[in-house]
Amino acid sequence: MSVVVLAEISLDNSIRLQYLEAMGVDVWIPRIAAPIEQQLTEEPVSDQSNTNSANPAHSDWTLLQSRVAACTKCALCETRTQTVFGTGNQNADWLIIGEAPGQHEDLQGKPFVGNAGLLLTEMLRAIGLSRDEVFITNILKCRPPGNRDPKPEEAENCHGYLLQQLNLIKPKIILAVGRIAAQTLLKTDAPLAKLRGKKHTFNDTPVVVVYHPAYLLRSLSEKHKAWLDLLLAMRIYNEIEG
Repeated sequence: MSVVVLAEISLDNSIRLQYLEAMGVDVWIPRIAAPIEQQLTEEPVSDQSNTNSANPAHSDWTLLQSRVAACTKCALCETRTQTVFGTGNQNADWLIIGEAPGQHEDLQGKPFVGNAGLLLTEMLRAIGLSRDEVFITNILKCRPPGNRDPKPEEAENCHGYLLQQLNLIKPKIILAVGRIAAQTLLKTDAPLAKLRGKKHTFNDTPVVVVYHPAYLLRSLSEKHKAWLDLLLAMRIYNEIEG
């Protein structure tokens, strides 16, 4: 059984504690510990500036970052604060793909921050992964105004960047986080309920669809299904590893 160690419980992370316990994940609470928000803030998270000079793809990665940062392919460039390229391990086995940056992501330049990001971090920890071990990005690299759904043409404009990230990272498995990420990657309009719980592929890479953590924060009744999806992803990954 998976075990997650949480710091002392605050009002904000009590929802995450309830979520993890209901999924069947044991939660240990140390007597003396920094708040979970402080731990996550202090935890070193690799970002696009952390590159490995020994990596032959280093220059390609840097060039791609520069292209994304300067992108003006659509009108989102006029309203963004900054682009959100992605963070994490550039040689990760796990690629986490969400929908689009929100307000917090637009301000910080990192994907999945705020309460949804905290929950995503705990979901990864529940299966033995840290944010340093995976790479997290989005279908869109710019925030849609008002956090509206991405338009098809916006997703298409960013699709080449996502493909280049995929080719450089060469992940062994992809988690499509939320309905829009799943539908865009898999080129389908099927509801998320029909997409989760099974193995898909994107460019020959296995894909598992999981609920978006923002949705789970609003719909705790779906938490057990989310845990089952994470277990499915782990089984697929372990089969690949042999």
